[in-house]
Amino acid sequence: MNSSIPIKHALISCFDKTGLEGLCLILKELGAQIYSTGGTAKYLTDKGFTIISIESVTQFPEMMDGRLKTIHPLIFGGILARRNESADLTEVKNHHMPPFDLVVVNLYPFWDHLEDSHEVQAKYVDIGGPSMLRAAAKNAVSVTVLSSPDHYAEFSDQIKSFGGTHLDFRYAMAAATFQKTAQYDGMIADAWSQSSSTLPATVSFGKLAPLRYGENPHQEAAWGAKIKNWNLLQGKELSYNNLLDADSAVRLNYEFFEPSITIVKHNNPCGVAAGPLPLADLFTRALQCDPKSAFGGIVSANREIDGACAELMSKLFLEVIIAPSFADDALKIFSTKKNLRLIQWAHQNLNSFEVRSSLGGWLIQTLDDEGVPKELKVVTPPDETLSHELRADLIFAWLVAKHVRSNAIVVAKDGQTLGVGAGQMSRIDAVQIALEKAKGKTRGAVLASDAFFPFRDNIEALKDSGISAIIQPGGSQRDTEVIQACEQYGITLVFTGKRHFRH
Repeated sequence: MNSSIPIKHALISCFDKTGLEGLCLILKELGAQIYSTGGTAKYLTDKGFTIISIESVTQFPEMMDGRLKTIHPLIFGGILARRNESADLTEVKNHHMPPFDLVVVNLYPFWDHLEDSHEVQAKYVDIGGPSMLRAAAKNAVSVTVLSSPDHYAEFSDQIKSFGGTHLDFRYAMAAATFQKTAQYDGMIADAWSQSSSTLPATVSFGKLAPLRYGENPHQEAAWGAKIKNWNLLQGKELSYNNLLDADSAVRLNYEFFEPSITIVKHNNPCGVAAGPLPLADLFTRALQCDPKSAFGGIVSANREIDGACAELMSKLFLEVIIAPSFADDALKIFSTKKNLRLIQWAHQNLNSFEVRSSLGGWLIQTLDDEGVPKELKVVTPPDETLSHELRADLIFAWLVAKHVRSNAIVVAKDGQTLGVGAGQMSRIDAVQIALEKAKGKTRGAVLASDAFFPFRDNIEALKDSGISAIIQPGGSQRDTEVIQACEQYGITLVFTGKRHFRH
């Protein structure tokens, strides 16, 4: 069975007709008989091909608005018959089943209707298609299955080289088919799940698009989605790291209702600014936090980027700029930066969960979507009422810290990050890095910590910085020591009761 199998009988039923005419020209040259259904049969007949209708095989009409047409023993017998089993071949002959050597099927586009009602979606739940695909894939030893137009070129190469298909190719196509049907069923399960959990019923990645490489050139990578809701307006293909950083940037940026700019480097924000200011001013303020780290970074805006902002951005080497839209004069300015990628993205259809691999399996969790704290508990001084300005600074710093890798410390003032300490194994190291990044601009600023301070040494480290207030979850066994230190140095301490670890 390692030798190639010629194609004499082909069954074709495709919603997506892309590349079908070229495929059938190959089959015509082979002298293969083509069997087809409804819309596909009409399409191919109109293109001048001779088609044998499924109805003429089954002697049973299509019915129920096309819902029932291919599910029939004479069709599935012809797909499942094993060429190396004489009993199978005898039954095929006795029952006049066409022994299909090739099955070409693609599915109703359920993925195009994820926002529709269940009633509309039900029209795009394919039954016969997945059944035929699975049957053909099961019988890969005898049958070639093509579940996507993406595979037609490989099939053509097989025919040109061998006059048929080799076993290794057939099993590769079978594997791709089972992956396709698993994703398809998982998508429907997710869409129709009535579970109270916001986690998905299955892990389904949608269609995978290969990337140039992963985090490093020796790693393979792909990007998958059920719906692609962004457009690359300019620049070369996005990398794995570009996509990872872009996601981090937009998730942070859309924490704010007012205009904001976020600059991300290596999956951490190195500058954030928000407020009722022109985007050009916000970009300048975000860049001031850490201009050295911003070189080669990813920038996200939650408003249209205008020409004035584009002019400033164009002076800095950036990998990606992502925004809901770009003004015409901004696009003209950016057009001179050939390696700069521009992504138009309208902040919709973000995943409500995230997936990572662990010990040969999957870790799945809902996103940390806790926004502005529901309650700010002023711990010291206990009778203090936060001013509007101080409260705004504390919330700003807290929302940024949520998106910084743990251990995370953020120093901020007036809607602008001044220093970020990210990803440290020791919290006091993160404090010292954030203060160093702020470079003496900390007087009157606030500091946010993604988790509680375990010891008062963190307060000792910042006592001379001029930090006026700290926001953190609280909950340490040594909270009392931390509170006493803040009282001693006249620092306002606020607890949120919520932790924002990000590993």
